[in-house]
Amino acid sequence: MTTPETRQLPLAGLKVIELGQLIAGPFATKLLGEFGADVIKVEPPGTGDPLRKWRMIEDGTSLWWHVQTRNKRSISLDLRTGEGQDLVRQLAADADVLVENFRPGTLEQWGLSYEALSAANPGLIMVRVSGYGQTGPYRDKPGFGVIGEAMGGLRYLTGQPGEPSVRVGVSIGDSLSALYAVIGTLLALQERRRSGLGQEIDVALYESVFAMMESLLPEYDASGQVREPSGSALPGITPSNAYRTRDGDYVLIAGNGDSIFKRLMTVIGRPELGEDPELAHNDGRTRRAKEIDAAIEAWSCQHGRDDILAVLDEARVPAGYPFTAADIAHDPHYLAREMIQSFTRPDGRPLKVPGVLPKLSATPGRLGHGGPALGAHTEEVLDELGIDAETRAKLRSAGII
Repeated sequence: MTTPETRQLPLAGLKVIELGQLIAGPFATKLLGEFGADVIKVEPPGTGDPLRKWRMIEDGTSLWWHVQTRNKRSISLDLRTGEGQDLVRQLAADADVLVENFRPGTLEQWGLSYEALSAANPGLIMVRVSGYGQTGPYRDKPGFGVIGEAMGGLRYLTGQPGEPSVRVGVSIGDSLSALYAVIGTLLALQERRRSGLGQEIDVALYESVFAMMESLLPEYDASGQVREPSGSALPGITPSNAYRTRDGDYVLIAGNGDSIFKRLMTVIGRPELGEDPELAHNDGRTRRAKEIDAAIEAWSCQHGRDDILAVLDEARVPAGYPFTAADIAHDPHYLAREMIQSFTRPDGRPLKVPGVLPKLSATPGRLGHGGPALGAHTEEVLDELGIDAETRAKLRSAGII
């Protein structure tokens, strides 16, 4: 459903059916919806997407919900019933994209395989996000983001050497998979312009994480070396670490560019290190990383965080500190870049939410509305399908919608 608000957006006119829940699939459709796609989110009657009850709840609904489901239309539909499955077929018959993140084989059990749906709509693109992918010996195993992060190699590297690994504080595996799902969708849409045909997109959580692991595999293959956790440092890239300050805070300093390193050494009063020919390039600095880190921290411990950042900014050395939610909410750069935005909740109160990415100069995305109530658009969508009032009443009395 294209509206005056979305008509000029790059994905206006694109119809997306979302059968997923929680994070990976819905995050992908959120991104599509921000740029004009009409996203119809299918939720089970009565309970809806479990994300509605995740993390902080206010007035019965998760605050996260208003971010993850903004700009979508919600219909309640029991996919386990023949009638519900038939309605999905009708929705998919003129859809451009269908996104699902059930366990592999689930849609096939419901008669909603890609082969079945694309027979009626050859241009349909089906995006499938799962823990391990649609093929392979692990395909039937349940997999959440944290498991994908572990298998993909990320979890092993997070934490301090010799201590248990820790998880990243957000669902990064799901979010990375969502980004790959969107990339795949856009690629498939481009191909459809040439061939007129849709295709399946198979995104696995562990593979999305593994794709971020830089040189981890070739280093192991070439030398047998297993990359180990390194705390706040970035092994092989020197100096890049967290350093203590006089007031007990930490600053992050990335002085790993050759010219930047020289400027940093001048600032900390160690110009001889900046002029040392053995430290002119990263490989030499990496061999003496402990010495360099000790020199930087000996300086940083004598100064307060804000003074350190001011001096390093003046010297054009990349530096910062770990932002909290409070830091982000009040930071002038976040505000100037419109990354802190607000929408009005149904009760009239404003709620701050992240802005829209990426930033397009001619057709920027929209903030739009927050997450809809469960089934808020069921009647509207069924009307668009031509389902008469008598049939709707029967479906509702049977608990199918």
